[in-house]
Amino acid sequence: MAVSVKVLPSPKCLFDDPIQIKVEGLSPLQEVTLRASLTDENGELFQSFAYYRAESNGELDLTCSSALGGSYSGVEPMGLLWSLESKTPFKRLAKKNVLTPFYVHVEVFEGHDITSQLLGKCINERKFLGEGVERIPVREGRLRATLFLPPGSGSFPGLIDLYGSGGGLVEYRASLLASRGFVTLALAYLAFEDIPAFPDILELDYFGEAVEFLRKQQQVKGTGIGVLGLSKGADLALSLATFLPGIQAAVSISGCGVNSFIPLRVNGFTIPPHPYDLGRMKTVGDSGIIDFSEVLDDPRDPATWACRIPVEKSPAKLLFLSAQDDRNWKSELYCREVVHCLRQCGRDVEFYSYPGAGHLLEPPYLPLCQASIHKLSGGYMLWGGQWREHARAQDDSWHRIQVFFQQHLLASDAIKSNL
Repeated sequence: MAVSVKVLPSPKCLFDDPIQIKVEGLSPLQEVTLRASLTDENGELFQSFAYYRAESNGELDLTCSSALGGSYSGVEPMGLLWSLESKTPFKRLAKKNVLTPFYVHVEVFEGHDITSQLLGKCINERKFLGEGVERIPVREGRLRATLFLPPGSGSFPGLIDLYGSGGGLVEYRASLLASRGFVTLALAYLAFEDIPAFPDILELDYFGEAVEFLRKQQQVKGTGIGVLGLSKGADLALSLATFLPGIQAAVSISGCGVNSFIPLRVNGFTIPPHPYDLGRMKTVGDSGIIDFSEVLDDPRDPATWACRIPVEKSPAKLLFLSAQDDRNWKSELYCREVVHCLRQCGRDVEFYSYPGAGHLLEPPYLPLCQASIHKLSGGYMLWGGQWREHARAQDDSWHRIQVFFQQHLLASDAIKSNL
């Protein structure tokens, strides 16, 4: 019997879909190596491998078969994906063109040796756009964005998606959210086209234009907008939820409750950037990787409080997600501080802190990136995280984000800012 490798329920799926990998036709208790490989849009090869022993019926099912070693061990149904790693150090797997999928090659080799005989293989096509999802570039006024529309006439919850200080127009999270039923606007605000990498000031009005643009879309349910942000995008998400009318729910991912790095002009006044000292940057060993975690002043120091976002005045529902092994900045401490303040004010907010997770909490099955180039600084930045724990955190947080927005953006009444 020939060895076959199957990806179930289908070899084609969305990138955030879990799959079942099965191998059939092996000898009873036969030892094999499974390898996954993926080539990104820059031609960089990411690989993972794990050692297995077939069951007595000559089959392997990664939902219940235990890996004996390799890139991971134990029962890890999606381990071959979340443990993908580049041979070139400090490479981050991210999707630039969401119109094309990633192709993951899954191979089975004889014995615990990937240089031995190839027994079987298959390809898992992992897409970033669901069937019928529409991608629309937006260049309206100052806006630099991409709109993603789920199939059908709606109405759907509307989201604004903000990434961090690396800038650019990042689309893959927004495209996956649209594939899950959200009208999503991926919004650039740094280092894209005519937007400078580090402007003298950020204007809240720019983000207000994005909110109004999204509210005008016919497919958007007219009960308020959600916003989510990672890192610098997280404190911007809180600012939008605090100062702009119509923001009904906000998610902060690896963020803080202060305005970071760039002054923010809001309704005739300016929130200064939280104090920081680049002299507190460290390098890790001889690698030259930057440890940025001590750069910000302590947000608990009253001398810094002029930089706080007065998020207690926001009428929006709030979800905070932080990582306990964040080596970029102390998001767990920063989130606990703002959550503590909000709860003292009587606010009921959601907060989840993930042990072993790093700064870059992404959609599930994107592998951990412990360090990579930071476009703004030009250097290699330490992000932190442990492989298995980070994968668990991404899976859990992705589910919580979608449930949170479904719960709070489908309410009957829109809300307005208190400011």
